[in-house]
Amino acid sequence: MMAARPQTLYGIADSPVGLAAWLLDHNDAGGQPAAAVVSALGRATSATGELTREEVLDNITLYWLTNTGVSASRLYWEYKLGFFNVKGVTIPVAASVFPDEQYQAPRSWAERAYPNLIYYNQVDKGGHFAAWEQPHLFTEEVRAAFRTLR
Repeated sequence: MMAARPQTLYGIADSPVGLAAWLLDHNDAGGQPAAAVVSALGRATSATGELTREEVLDNITLYWLTNTGVSASRLYWEYKLGFFNVKGVTIPVAASVFPDEQYQAPRSWAERAYPNLIYYNQVDKGGHFAAWEQPHLFTEEVRAAFRTLR
């Protein structure tokens, strides 16, 4: 829906419950990306670095108060070149592959897509919302990736 007809999603701008349902359920192919979000709904706190119920509700609230649910989905409609096509980007690029992401880019693909690949790593956990789901791990990856550019 987001790629084909994002304007049909106005229901998520009309109802906070509709928005929450969309954010919790959309594109849940193979358990991702909503699996980590849904599993957090039962946890008020988390010592494991996983999402908490409050963090999920904060994120839904941010979309609701800024009325950006529909506009955030337009990216998928506006981008017609294919997300996983080789791009030939020549600036320094780092790639961290999270196991629960929709597409786990193999190193061979990353090297073709990004001729100046300076960092490639496959991590143990995290998914479509890696920076949100695993902020500590994500931060470690960013630091490791660009350490050589200091």
